[in-house]
Formats: sequence, C-alpha cells, structure tokens
Amino acid sequence: MTGALAIPDYLCNPTAIYRESFARVRAVTDLSSLPVALQEVAIRLVHACGMPEIATTLSWSPAFVSAALAALRRGAPILVDVQMVAQGILPRQRGNKVLCTINDPRVPSLAMNLGTTRSAAAVSLWQEWLQGALVAIGNAPTALFSLLEGLPAGGPQPAAIIGFPVGFVSAVEAKEALISHPGNVPYLTLRGCRGGSAMAAAAVNALLDITARQGLSVPEI
Repeated sequence: MTGALAIPDYLCNPTAIYRESFARVRAVTDLSSLPVALQEVAIRLVHACGMPEIATTLSWSPAFVSAALAALRRGAPILVDVQMVAQGILPRQRGNKVLCTINDPRVPSLAMNLGTTRSAAAVSLWQEWLQGALVAIGNAPTALFSLLEGLPAGGPQPAAIIGFPVGFVSAVEAKEALISHPGNVPYLTLRGCRGGSAMAAAAVNALLDITARQGLSVPEI
C-alpha cells in the first residue's frame, strides 16, 4: 500500500525485552572504574536514562552498597522526596515501607514560612523515620540541601543517601555538598546536572534486587 508506514520487526515478549535491554547496556557501558559491588547499580541507572556515559561520572563512598543493603535487610524505610520516585520503586510482596511526605497537609504552609520549596519542606518532616533509613532524592536540589542541613552531629542519621537531584540551578552544588558533607553518611550520586526520579528509583530497585537474589527476607515495618 502506497504511503503505508514501514514498521520494522521488534521484540514483543517482555522477558526477552528485559534480557536484551540489560545485555545491550552491559555491552556499551564501561564499568571498569567501578567496584564490582556498584556495577549492578550502575547498569540499572544506565538502563533508566539511556546514557552509558554516566557510569564515568558517578561518585560514591566506599561503604555505600554495604550500608544500603544492610538497611534494606533490617527492614528500614525508604524515604523519598517526591511521589515520582516512590512510584518508580518496584513493589515487593514483602518489603521496606516507602515514605514520601510531599503531600503532607503541613507542607505548603511550612514551605511558605521557611521560604523554600515544598520538596525541601517535606524533607524537614522526616525526623521520626530518618535514623537508619535509606534516602533517595531524585528531584529538587533544595530537598538534598534540606536533608544535609538537618544532619547535625548527634542527630538522626540515615544509613545511606542516594542523591540524584536534577536541573541547572543548584543541582551540581547540592551533589558536591553531599560528597563533601562532614557527617560521612554513605552516598551515591551523579556529578553534574543529570539525575531525576527515574534514576533515583532505579538505584533503589537495583539494591532491592540484590537483597532478593541473596535470599535475605526483609521484614515488614
């Protein structure tokens, strides 16, 4: 038929698509600079954004993977800055509770009083869950700044921080503040403007997959 759209053959089977996707990610991503423990997380991040080059701009503390996995194994909550991160974390039959306070009714007035974003104000409500939690920030740099400002010596400390705020205003600075924070909380971040909710969720999913494969049950909280 003249003018008909020529559609190439393509994979339809979900399992085949999943397997082929990760095979191609591994084929085009240089993982040589990453410790083995972090390579699976990096692969999930590349899969989430389609940019193999990000593997060379990841920054992490040596204890990040072990600290994050330990938190998940003991049933610690996963604190996220926005619902997009929460929705991207794959559900588990038994798993860690995912908590997001962005829709807490106190947030709008709190943000106005503090003169900051709703994301940052929402983070200030995390204190009762923060100790030993896994934190995943994938949206506003102000959320990451708010978290870091609220981590004084002797206060509640998360087990690990996944910091992937995205954008052209303060994202770079927020990530560098995470890297240099004197509290030495284990972290994973991506230097530069890139990031986002999908990548933050992908990092959490990679860690959850590792715990699942190791056959380590995660109790309900």
